[in-house]
Amino acid sequence: MKKKTASKKLNDHIKVLMLMMVFVLILMAVLKGPVYYSVNNFRSMIFQFPEYGVLSFGMMVCMIAGGIDLSLVGIMNLGGVVCALLIKSAGVPIPLACLASVAVGAGCGALNGLIIGSLDIPAMLVTLCGLEVYSGLALAITGGPAINGMSDSFKNIANGSFGSIPYVLFIFIGVLIVVAFIMKHTVFGHEVYFLGSNKQAARYSGINTLRTTILAHTMSGILGGISGIIITSHLNSAKSSNGSTYTLLSLLIVVLGGINPDGGGGTVAGVTFSIVLLQLIANAFTIMHAPDTLKTLVNGCLLVAALILDKVMQKREMQKNS
Repeated sequence: MKKKTASKKLNDHIKVLMLMMVFVLILMAVLKGPVYYSVNNFRSMIFQFPEYGVLSFGMMVCMIAGGIDLSLVGIMNLGGVVCALLIKSAGVPIPLACLASVAVGAGCGALNGLIIGSLDIPAMLVTLCGLEVYSGLALAITGGPAINGMSDSFKNIANGSFGSIPYVLFIFIGVLIVVAFIMKHTVFGHEVYFLGSNKQAARYSGINTLRTTILAHTMSGILGGISGIIITSHLNSAKSSNGSTYTLLSLLIVVLGGINPDGGGGTVAGVTFSIVLLQLIANAFTIMHAPDTLKTLVNGCLLVAALILDKVMQKREMQKNS
C-alpha cells in the first residue's frame, strides 16, 4: 500500500512538471513564438542541458542515499582540467584522456564516500570541503589561466552533430538509460533507496552501508567526470571556475524533480522532466534578455518553493496514513 502511495505521489509530481512545461511553452508561443519555436533555438537548448543534466543525476544518487554532493562542480572541473591537460600537453589520445576524467571523478567520489561512511561525518560538510579541495587542485594544475585550444575532434564531442542531432544528446540519453537501469533494476540501486529511507534499518537488514555509501558517491563522481568532459568540450576551455552556478542548479533540478531531500525517494524520470523544464525556462529568460541576477533569483525562489512543497506533501501523506 505504501509503495502504491509513493508511486502515485511520484506520478502526480511528474504530471505537475509536465503542466509547468506546457505553461512555459504556451507563454513563449504568445510572447516570442517565432524565435522560441525555431529549429535553431531547440538545437541550442539540446547543446546546453546535457552538461548540468548529467551532473544532476550524480546529485540525485547521493540525495536518494540520504546525503548530498556539493563537491560535484569541483569534481567536474578537476576532471575537465586533467582531460584537457593530457590532450594538449601530453598528447594523450582523446578516449584515454576522457577515461582519465572519469577515473578522477570516481576517485574523488570514492574518497567522499569513504570519509562520510567510515567516520559518519555529514555528507554536506565532507562534500563542501571536497568542493574546495578539488577546485583548489584544478586551480593548482592550471596555475590560474584556463587551458584553451583543444583539437576539433575533442570540441566535436559537445559541439558536433550527427545530421541535425547533437552528439551530446546521445551521450545524455546513454547516461540516462544506464542510471535509470542501475537505480531501478540492480541490487545496488535498491540498497541506495533503502539506505536513504532508513540507515539503521538498512544496516540491520544486512546491507553493507559503508560499501553502498562509497559506491553511491563513486557513481556521483563518475557522472561529475563525464560532465567535466562535456563542459570542457563545449567551452573549449578547462579551468577551476567553470559551471560555478551548477551546484544550485543541480540541487534545484533534483528537488524540483521529486527527489526526497531526506533520502529514499524519487525517480530518474522526475529528474529528467525537471532538467527539460529548467532548460525551457532558462532559454525563455535568454530570449527575453533577462539579466543573470533575475535568473539566479528565480532559481533560488524555485528551490525554496520546491522544498516547502515537498514538506507540505509529506505532512499530508502522514496525516492520511495516520
